[in-house]
Formats: sequence, C-alpha cells, structure tokens
Amino acid sequence: MTTEVSIHDKQVKVTLSGSIYVQDTAAILEKLLGFIDRGQTSFLIDLSAVDYMDSAGLGTLLAIHNRARKKGGGVSVKGLHGLVKELFTHARVDKVFAIV
Repeated sequence: MTTEVSIHDKQVKVTLSGSIYVQDTAAILEKLLGFIDRGQTSFLIDLSAVDYMDSAGLGTLLAIHNRARKKGGGVSVKGLHGLVKELFTHARVDKVFAIV
C-alpha cells in the first residue's frame, strides 16, 4: 500500500494504491489526522488504484470523515471499483461519503 498526499485549493488530495489491510490503517490515520489538526478539513480520497480494502481500512476513512465533519469539512471518494466498490455498497457507506 502506498499513499501520496498533496494540497490543492485547500483540499487534501490523497491517492491510495495497492491493498489496504488493518496493519496499514494506523499510518493512514496518523497522517490524515495530522492535516485535520493543522486546519485542513476537506479531503478527496482517490481509490482508483486500490485493489482491496478490508473493513479496518473502511473504518479509517469513516474516522477521518467524522473528524473532518466536526470541523466543518468532510471526505469525498473517487475511483471506486471492483471489491472496494462492493465493500462500500454492502456497508452502505456509499451514502455517507460524497462519491465523485
């Protein structure tokens, strides 16, 4: 799993790639919560290069979304496909995140 992060127009753009398992989530959470602590609350998460995500990965994205919403922001997700799209649909979080 790899993570690329950049900021464009006050939005944190996060590109994740590979497979996301429970052991990867702490690093993702720490990195993205750091942006929220510094005042960045709008996130765009690109999952187009993610081939698998377990429920812990999904929980991490929900935690970021909830923390960002408390500060007036939120998380948008793009690039859902395959098993990752199925996870979002079955868990019904496709109704929670803005899917772009």
